[in-house]
Amino acid sequence: MARMRMVLGRPLVIGALTAVVVGVGLGLYWFQPWKLWQDETVQEALPSAVAPTVPEAEVPSESPSPAPGPRTLAGGALISHEHATSGSVKLVRLPDGSHVVRLEDLDTSNGPDLRVWLTDAPVKEGRAGWHVFDDGAYVSLGKLKGNKGSQNYALPADVDPSRYTSVSIWCDRFDVSFGAAELART
Repeated sequence: MARMRMVLGRPLVIGALTAVVVGVGLGLYWFQPWKLWQDETVQEALPSAVAPTVPEAEVPSESPSPAPGPRTLAGGALISHEHATSGSVKLVRLPDGSHVVRLEDLDTSNGPDLRVWLTDAPVKEGRAGWHVFDDGAYVSLGKLKGNKGSQNYALPADVDPSRYTSVSIWCDRFDVSFGAAELART
């Protein structure tokens, strides 16, 4: 027992144990393996038109035609890359002229620093498609709200959606796609 205390009391052993503890702590922070067992479900409705309020004095005598609803411009099915991923993606133009990317029935693994990217990269099957989405033009639409469910991601007003051909669930920490969908124009 005294010999064990003497060995553990040496500066080199203390330094090595400290390095191991710090290394394990940093590894856990970086990889966040517990997220593989944590699911977050988000169920958002597709945004709809909000009718502008018109003062009574300005109401036209004829009833106005109803505002057009959201229109799907493109869509596709998600394929798996680094992690099993399923669901569908839609690029939707809202009645006010804005655009959203809608993920429907998404089911993927949770992970650290997941983002939704609108990209110009082709969607490739297998390992060939894991790392292509940051090679060209892309727009990050924000953090993934949940790894399951249906959710909306607004496009910034200055983004031309016709320039982009795919959507990726992108892990920014490890520069890898969890899954992606090619946007076929409708």
